[in-house]
Amino acid sequence: MITLSHYLALGAVLFCLSVAGIFINRKNLLILLMCIELMLLAVNLNFVAFSHYLGDSAGQIFVFFNLTVAAAESAIGLAIIVVLFRNHRSINVEDIDSLKG
Repeated sequence: MITLSHYLALGAVLFCLSVAGIFINRKNLLILLMCIELMLLAVNLNFVAFSHYLGDSAGQIFVFFNLTVAAAESAIGLAIIVVLFRNHRSINVEDIDSLKG
């Protein structure tokens, strides 16, 4: 039987992998955005696990709002990446420093 601690451990592993991905890869902007999305999904997994464990649907409702914000964030982030690639022919983070005014 899968208990709450199994879900929390999986959420912690996903969160730690995303934090490690952010710190290890500081060059590619697309991978940084994917690590942020993985971090949000790990938090959503914990919300759903606690919601099911406590018998309250508030956590699951909060996940729907969180997924809506994550979808908007990824759409805007991908649009910014496309514009950066068109202008600089690269999506490296170091190339973004040229945008400082």
